[in-house]
Amino acid sequence: MNDEQATAGTPGGSMSVPGAGAAIPASLAPDDACLLEARRVSKYFGSVNALEDISLRVNAGEVTCVLGDNGAGKSTLIKILSGVHPPDKGELLLDGQVTQFANPRVARAAGIATVFQDLATVPLMSVWRNFFLGNEPTRGRGALQRLDVRRAQQIMREEMGKMGIDVRDPNQTVGTLSGGERQAVAIARAVYFGAKVLILDEPTSALGVKQSGIVLNYVMHARSMGRGVILITHNPHHAYPVGDRFVLLSRGRMLGSYLKADTTLDQLTSMMAGGAELEELSHELQSISSDPALADVAKELAAEVKATT
Repeated sequence: MNDEQATAGTPGGSMSVPGAGAAIPASLAPDDACLLEARRVSKYFGSVNALEDISLRVNAGEVTCVLGDNGAGKSTLIKILSGVHPPDKGELLLDGQVTQFANPRVARAAGIATVFQDLATVPLMSVWRNFFLGNEPTRGRGALQRLDVRRAQQIMREEMGKMGIDVRDPNQTVGTLSGGERQAVAIARAVYFGAKVLILDEPTSALGVKQSGIVLNYVMHARSMGRGVILITHNPHHAYPVGDRFVLLSRGRMLGSYLKADTTLDQLTSMMAGGAELEELSHELQSISSDPALADVAKELAAEVKATT
């Protein structure tokens, strides 16, 4: 078992949830490449443990994928990393230094940008206005100050070009762009305004296969520009091609943290599907029930376990 796997069992085998006293993996030690790190972060809402003992890191020029189904704790983790909620336990490190984000504005000023799909763009606004969203360059002073439209459009086209998009008409409404291209506008905007870490919340969830591929291509563009990317998704098939690190969450706890070299898509899929839990449930149904219908369910579960391992 390597350092990255110190928080979980071997992929495809038995999985363990780290306890409160679990050691931080050696691969999470600070280094010059690490932009943002969470160490043993926990968050409670009354009696609900939304997150318990979560550790992850985001390196420059890497994509860290956070995977989990609904209720896994992904949204709570995003809110902690982006300054919406402070952690109740654990700590955040920015460039190797312990830090606290009082609110999302402080996090953005520190270079942490979150892109939510539904809020990425304003459909009825032009592409160049969407790119700046109130931060347009100006010229002149005082009463003579006005928008520098030509410069704004030039900047937008140059930055979008870096993402592989040629915007022929800067004045077209962003609603005429595809879903993937809208995501590119939001990513390019965040990079231009100084984001060192991009948090992408389910960027492909409402997109078809082709558009999802386009968005993942933009993720790789951001990585090649030296940004650290956190890709939040429930789809291992989208995460694996672009990811360098994978953090799996379930019910607010870590199932494991793996480097790409140490796991496969099939193993990630199996863990996401809860292969061990499905197998245990299948055995229980077979042992306690003589009902033919339940026996058929047990067989289906067993077949699903076999298909994902």
